[in-house]
Amino acid sequence: MEQSRLRQWHSILFGVRTRILAAYCLLILLSTVIATLVIRHALLARLQERIDQSLQQEVEEFRLLVDGQDPNTAQPFGEDIAAIFKVFLNRNVPREDEYLITLLPDQFYHSSPKTLPPLLSRNSDAMQYWRSLTQPEQGEIGTQTNQIVYLAEPVNIGGKIRGVFVVALSTANERREVDEATIVIIQVMIGVMIVNVILAWVMAGKVLKPLRLLTATARSITETDLTQRIPIKGGDEISELGITFNAMLDRLQSAFVNQRHFLNEVGHELRIPITIIQGHLELMGDDPQEKQETVELLTDELDRMNCLVADLLLLAKTEQPDFLQLRTINISALTEEMYAKAKALAERDWCLEQTGSGLIVADRQRLTQAIMNLAQNAAKHTQVNDVIALGSEVTQGHMRFWVRDTGTGIPLDEQARIFDRFVRGTDHRSEGVGLGLSIVKAIAQGHGGQVELFSQPGEGSTFTLILPLDPPSALGVDK
Repeated sequence: MEQSRLRQWHSILFGVRTRILAAYCLLILLSTVIATLVIRHALLARLQERIDQSLQQEVEEFRLLVDGQDPNTAQPFGEDIAAIFKVFLNRNVPREDEYLITLLPDQFYHSSPKTLPPLLSRNSDAMQYWRSLTQPEQGEIGTQTNQIVYLAEPVNIGGKIRGVFVVALSTANERREVDEATIVIIQVMIGVMIVNVILAWVMAGKVLKPLRLLTATARSITETDLTQRIPIKGGDEISELGITFNAMLDRLQSAFVNQRHFLNEVGHELRIPITIIQGHLELMGDDPQEKQETVELLTDELDRMNCLVADLLLLAKTEQPDFLQLRTINISALTEEMYAKAKALAERDWCLEQTGSGLIVADRQRLTQAIMNLAQNAAKHTQVNDVIALGSEVTQGHMRFWVRDTGTGIPLDEQARIFDRFVRGTDHRSEGVGLGLSIVKAIAQGHGGQVELFSQPGEGSTFTLILPLDPPSALGVDK
């Protein structure tokens, strides 16, 4: 119970869902920090742009006045700098946090508004510095939290600096507004992130649900129950994983069913000769003739059991990598050799229809075994005067080797499963155990080829081995 709880907590803390959520939160947090910094930088840039425009506007208006006329006399101001300052300060009302300051070479003149912050007091260092300027200058004084931006404009009349006009703007309030806006943005983004995290946790649970179903299905599978499947919805990668898992279960279930069927068939095939042997041993008397007949019968049954075991071992070996010993074989010579061996199987009207020319990389022994199985199978289906034809040809990079007979043929309902293990038809094939054609199919597949069947009941059958001429696993050359 304690271990189960530990596994559950470990799954919650270190599971895929938690890791996905952690990665998502990290991405959201990183995006939020970057977005906040970018927004703050943009707001400060706009603030600086507005400040520069405001300062430039005041200075431009002052320059126009310097080059203009005194409204009181309708005459140019001339060198009367005090009149210029007086008219400008009377005409212009500074906006909030803006200060218009006029300085004479030796003293502070006037300002608007009259009350100035400590940094701009009459005897401050800034005032002393500005009075000494001979060129326009823009700069900043104060700290980050109490910053004042200024634009100073010396007034040059008659080649002499008559005074200095300064536009100063305190940015503390506007910077405070930017900071407040940044805090609001952070608060909103934190709220949005919390909502997104909750939604992401729910959505991750839904997305990963097929994985939990896969785990539950895998745990519910036993040796006797392979029927569980994962319900598939959608067409994403996880659904594809579920489809693949279900297909794997189908293959496993088919393999287990085939294995069980195989074991049952093997047990049945071995039980029959064992029963016969046991029964005759129990009934065997002392008569020499009877003993001789019993020994011959037992020997025949033992030979049949030996053939069955040999075929089973061969089928099992087809799954091993050393099943085939590949060499280069002359197709024409192989065809003639197979024809000569096949004629000795039974008294039939044997015929060599065609001989292919060229070379093939194959296992001579296994290929001979497959062809002989087909020829022996044809002999079982035919009578003395029936035709059994062999032939080979090379076409499109493949060798085709066929065995054709004019025997009874194979019913359509049996053709689909005739190559399965222990499948015997309703005719003469019932004399064997039903492994011959399975061996032929295994040998063909081992060479990377296949077996084709064409048959019509009452007209005979044609079995064709189709093999590639040069499998990629060729090992050598048969001399």
